[in-house]
Amino acid sequence: MEGLSVLEMIHQGAMATYPLIAFSIMTVTIVFERLWSLRNLVTRSLGLASGICPSLAKGEVGEALGQAKGQVDTPAGRIFTDILERQSTDSLEYLADLTEEKRFEEVEALKGPLWILGTVGASAPFIGLFGTVVGIIKAFHNMAVMGSGGFAVVAAGISEALVATGLGLGVAIIAVIFFNYFQTRIDRIEAALTIASNRVLDALHVGKQAYGA
Repeated sequence: MEGLSVLEMIHQGAMATYPLIAFSIMTVTIVFERLWSLRNLVTRSLGLASGICPSLAKGEVGEALGQAKGQVDTPAGRIFTDILERQSTDSLEYLADLTEEKRFEEVEALKGPLWILGTVGASAPFIGLFGTVVGIIKAFHNMAVMGSGGFAVVAAGISEALVATGLGLGVAIIAVIFFNYFQTRIDRIEAALTIASNRVLDALHVGKQAYGA
């Protein structure tokens, strides 16, 4: 084992360690991409609703639509734009159903590649264990071929094999932590979208009753 670097151990366990390294790269990429995509969505959703509700309550649908279109890069902006563009031709009941449908589509889009994190979290430990088992089999086979030397002969091989398990656990832990974090964060965003949508629909109803907008 003396002089054997981590890179050499990873190379020797290529059957398991290379796929795990690929998983780790995918995991890090998805984590940063989702962190960027989900930033400030709760605040922006509720803020947009607070901004357009007064206009809707006063029957100023055009002004509210302009504000919604200004944030079409957010789920709330897209939902409110679709709803307000159709408010003059469709009933409030239909708009409520449409809002729910649009909200479901947006939430599913926010989940995006999270299934990959779940898959990595579930499979990485087993890939690492597979690499360790293969490495130990090779180590004991080498001991049998040599016919002597005892455990000292296979100690280095077992140490190399355990690198796969350690790497697999490390990748899985990171993937599972962020998978659960993003699921919770998306649940909060969905709740914010629901609250914001209800506020907009209520304000639209008030505006229609008061001003026939």
